[in-house]
Amino acid sequence: MTPWIEKQRYIIDFTISSLLRRKVKNIGLLALYTLIVFILASTMFFTYSIKKEAKLILQGSPEIVVQKIVAGRHDLFPVDYIEPIKAIRGVADVESRLWGYYYDSLVQANYTVLVPSRPVDKSQSNARTTVVVDPNDPHAADVDKPLYDYDGAAPEAGTIVIGNGVARMREIGVGDFMPFMAFDGQIMNLKVIGTLSAESELVSSDLILVNGADFRKLFGIAEQFVTDVIVTVKNPSEVGMVAGKIKKKLQSARPIIREEILRTYDSIFNWRGGMMIVVFSAAVLAFVIFAWDKASGLSAGERREIGILKAVGWETGDVIQMKFWEGAMVSLSAYFSGVILAYIHVFFTGSAVFEPALKGWSALYPHFSLTPYVNAEQLTTLFFLTVVPYTVATIVPTWRAATIDPDTAMRHTGE
Repeated sequence: MTPWIEKQRYIIDFTISSLLRRKVKNIGLLALYTLIVFILASTMFFTYSIKKEAKLILQGSPEIVVQKIVAGRHDLFPVDYIEPIKAIRGVADVESRLWGYYYDSLVQANYTVLVPSRPVDKSQSNARTTVVVDPNDPHAADVDKPLYDYDGAAPEAGTIVIGNGVARMREIGVGDFMPFMAFDGQIMNLKVIGTLSAESELVSSDLILVNGADFRKLFGIAEQFVTDVIVTVKNPSEVGMVAGKIKKKLQSARPIIREEILRTYDSIFNWRGGMMIVVFSAAVLAFVIFAWDKASGLSAGERREIGILKAVGWETGDVIQMKFWEGAMVSLSAYFSGVILAYIHVFFTGSAVFEPALKGWSALYPHFSLTPYVNAEQLTTLFFLTVVPYTVATIVPTWRAATIDPDTAMRHTGE
């Protein structure tokens, strides 16, 4: 063993004994430090993972969604607009959609009501959603998830298929009837014939699949209108060009390309993550104040300890190394403890503490397990935000105290 390593081992042994002599203070410090790391890591892990999950899901979203805009608001889309879009060069297919939101005053929740664009018959009862992803992506195997979890046809007149969140909220299941109040005040009792797979709950928790005729009856939408249309482009590199042609041909239309949707979701989750940091800014501020206090000077007991060490032959460099190891032990212990607790909290308990703020649903919360997504960038950023400042803050006042006369330091009169 080299002399330098042997020397560091002795310094570390002394540092550990010094920490144990002030264990009450250091345990309190470690708990506060770990809490700060836990908050930051939980927010970071959840935000990154749900952004990754949303990106994988939205990769299978339509290339172009075309809506009609009236006075800056989304309006019903005339069926007559479909043929002009089909005539645009580069368009492979145009498909109409019927969907909307229904407010359930009984449980004070909003449902997404959708007419499946492609009916699923009995031979397709195990239909799966296919998402196009990069084959090199480590999460590619997780996105081919079953959508339907029932044995039967797609909703016929008078029947519905509901998401798991709706089933939990209304405490209903297959065979039960769910009442809806139509636009004209009439009550529609629709029979539940199936539930959507729990594996797709991130996007299907509040979803209700209905028959087209029931949808129009519920919302009072005439046959010549749909909610919007989705456009498939022959050449993916021409999506932007086709969207521009649609806008030029139909002035009241608003084409939305897939990349815009991805950017919107990315911004939303970044905003929610930032919001959580602001909410817990008081705790972060407390830690910053503590670190500043640590950097501003040492306690009388710590000064006396340094004075004694200098008197018995320790050099200034040795004292600084001791304080470096002390700061590193505390900060690294808090860092790893906080990261591990945050990982368990986000990926094993469903982020129970931050769930309402980060998931974003007001009443209907989906139950789903996020695919763990932690990379070196997240851990490095967290390390430099938490460990480095504290470790540096312990060295500066130590250097100041270690350069004064030992006798002065032991009498508590040094500056």
